Amino acid sequence: MQPEAKVRLPATGRYAATFGRVWQQIGVLAALVLLVVAATFLSHRFLTVPNLMNVLRQVSIVGILAIGMTFVILTRGIDLSVGSILGIAVVLLAGSMDSRGMAIAIPLGIGAAALAGLANGVGVAYGGLPAFIMTLGMLSFARGLAFIYTGGTPIPINNESFYSLGNGYLAGIPIPALILVATLLLSGFVLQLTPFGRSIYAIGSNEEAAQLSGVPVRFYKTCVYVISGVLSGLAGLVYASQLSIGTPIAGQGYELDAIAAVVVGGTSLFGGKGSVAGTFFGTLIIGVLANILNLTGVDPFVQQLFKGALIVVAVFIMSQSRAS
Repeated sequence: MQPEAKVRLPATGRYAATFGRVWQQIGVLAALVLLVVAATFLSHRFLTVPNLMNVLRQVSIVGILAIGMTFVILTRGIDLSVGSILGIAVVLLAGSMDSRGMAIAIPLGIGAAALAGLANGVGVAYGGLPAFIMTLGMLSFARGLAFIYTGGTPIPINNESFYSLGNGYLAGIPIPALILVATLLLSGFVLQLTPFGRSIYAIGSNEEAAQLSGVPVRFYKTCVYVISGVLSGLAGLVYASQLSIGTPIAGQGYELDAIAAVVVGGTSLFGGKGSVAGTFFGTLIIGVLANILNLTGVDPFVQQLFKGALIVVAVFIMSQSRAS
């Protein structure tokens, strides 16, 4: 039998594949450093402490969502509902905060988000529904619930202690940024140092082989959607405390920002490769890019072009690296 010939990529593809492998290892951090250097030259206000703290505060919500999204994408899934799940958590928090207090409102909001994640996981893992379809349905369902609950009217939050959670500082660092870092460290520990985390990578790399190795694939796939739901609820907590209002449109479009952060951070959409550290750096890249575009007066609509181009380039690099 003739040995199978290796497919040769065009020169452009080979260069992209090589760069893709480098990107997965050190490219994300290097890109962030280069972007910071460029931002420093483009605006003298970038490296000021207030602006840097503002960047950290602004990326915290998307960063938390993106970490949850990383778990899902590592299993070769997708969660389009994180923005809407954030929205339902926000309105439940707002609606129960004044009458029941933080001790009830916070578990209620995050619990509802976890339940939505569980529904996604059961539909995908046990119901056999494509992740795209299941989470797209949840996107509409959760957003509809948010509008029904509020009647389309924002709910104000009158709680100074809760307000300080999203706008306060601890040791000079925004509390939302500290919540993001704590989420990053815990998630990194789970993915890198536990059997569950190693199984997540195994499922994304080869689901059938993982099943044959004794990994409870359907249960673990359900778990990653629950994790994504819980972190969407946590992001909703930060969102509600920053704005002190529960609006049914909270988190609209955030699912795209979260996916962008994961992809730019080097996690493969084909599953099995990536890390929450890369996602964190990807979040910072997008946050710094948006900040410098704002500081230099670039039109917000034009900023969307930059974000879209960044996603396309990152996916192209990863696909070429996989093809090699």
